[in-house]
Amino acid sequence: MKSDILIIGGGAAGLMAAYGAAKALPEGSKATVTVLEKMPRPGRKILFTGKGRCNITNLKNWNEFSKHIRTNPNLVKPSFYNLTPENMVEFLESCGLETIVERGDRVFPYSHRASDVLDTIVDAVMRQGVKLLTEREVELVKEVPGGGFEVFCSGGEVFECERLIIATGGLSYPVTGSTGDGYKWAEFLGHRIVPCFPSLTALVPRGYKILEGAEPVMKGHISRETAMTAAGESLKGAKLKNINLTVTYDGSVKETEFGDLDFTDGGIEGPVGFQVSRKCVKTLMNGGRVAFSLDLKPGVPLEELTQRVKGLWNEIKNDPRTCEAKGGRGINGKEMYRILLGKLMPWDLIPGFQAWNPDILKASLRRNDYSSRGASGRMTYDVDLIMLAKTLKDWRFDIAGFVGYERCVITAGGVSTDEVVAKTMESKVRKGLYFCGEIIDMDCDTGGYNLHCAFATGLLAGQSAAKSLSLAYEG
Repeated sequence: MKSDILIIGGGAAGLMAAYGAAKALPEGSKATVTVLEKMPRPGRKILFTGKGRCNITNLKNWNEFSKHIRTNPNLVKPSFYNLTPENMVEFLESCGLETIVERGDRVFPYSHRASDVLDTIVDAVMRQGVKLLTEREVELVKEVPGGGFEVFCSGGEVFECERLIIATGGLSYPVTGSTGDGYKWAEFLGHRIVPCFPSLTALVPRGYKILEGAEPVMKGHISRETAMTAAGESLKGAKLKNINLTVTYDGSVKETEFGDLDFTDGGIEGPVGFQVSRKCVKTLMNGGRVAFSLDLKPGVPLEELTQRVKGLWNEIKNDPRTCEAKGGRGINGKEMYRILLGKLMPWDLIPGFQAWNPDILKASLRRNDYSSRGASGRMTYDVDLIMLAKTLKDWRFDIAGFVGYERCVITAGGVSTDEVVAKTMESKVRKGLYFCGEIIDMDCDTGGYNLHCAFATGLLAGQSAAKSLSLAYEG
């Protein structure tokens, strides 16, 4: 089977490459554009983005946007200006998809359904006459002497093409079809692959999972399926807003991020957790140590917070409801402590905070005098208010590991950016070969940056392949 332009991978980058290629072909051209997707339907990973809502792009200008690209931003710059975030929004809205801008310049579909984004893009691609073939798993890619490529599929089909675009993604979320196949083809065709590792992933505190007997597939890896401890379960589901996270690498180097953080069945996630995960993963894979410190009250100095905690404690202690409870016997220190915590943090965090910081509440048995009924006594509880304030400002976790490719958002590493032409996305090693999206050593922070880079590099790769093909035919 022949196709002038062949794209392997029907994800975000591959679909936009197909659209760009078909759109850039001269009017009346008989050239064909074909996408090979190994899953039953294209773009499955798009459905997982933005927690199922699809953070399409981020409206920051290039100077701000480029600060969130963790590798070589110069590779992305021409793609960005070819398809700016505003252009991407205009494209989708021209296709009938309404969008909305949320905090941090993040763009989502107005419906908050990732499936609407995928359906809109697939529909736009199909309207351009692209042939989209699903359940076509590629096994081998070969260069044809004299120009062009042959692509061999597991079902026995062989495709020939003049221009080949590899848009197979990375290793993250393998259930979506991203299993790193493109790396071996790129390497076979002469490209250097920068070592890959998970990025934007959950970080697992020591004591959060039951690690005895677990066999990691890479150093520091802890499967998301690993059973949780009781302490981990106590934190699962808690969400923290506007906190400071300070990370210590190997006991000295520190960085601090401000924002939101989530405790999940994987570990520590959320925007702030993801922000630091890339460096944490690299440190752990190299045998280093990582420690977290959470400041739940970043806007309040320790001394002021200590006084506030003491003041709240006295208010609770002297509250008539406290004294009159239980028939005038009052409530004990344990119950007062829980009320105090409710004034200092979200209620869903309290069980986990208590489980991870047991020394703040000290219990003792106070004996009564012996009587004819024998020995008797009651439990009393003392709260270390100074320790509580310090812990609110410096809640520490040692990080034992990280969740791997099974649930990380993005793969760091890939085809070296030194071997890709930024203005066209064409290989510097093989003429007629193009790369786009996550297969390239190009990863960004969370917030719509990764998906926009996939769309933008895909569009430019497709357009470049079509223009190159047209020039060749004219020649």
